[in-house]
Amino acid sequence: MSRAAIGMLVGMALAFAGWFGGFGAFLLVAALGAVGGVLGRLVDNGTDWRAFLAPGDRRTR
Repeated sequence: MSRAAIGMLVGMALAFAGWFGGFGAFLLVAALGAVGGVLGRLVDNGTDWRAFLAPGDRRTR
């Protein structure tokens, strides 16, 4: 599935949550979606969580 299609589906889910559940539901769906995205990236890449949270590129020039 393309990133554009995934982005569209996420946007639709947030819109439905905001429309039917109010702003609190919108924030809950957005937060859980962010957590799921981070966990999915960690599982797919097999990345260590410390490397994932490290700011920027730590290589020396």
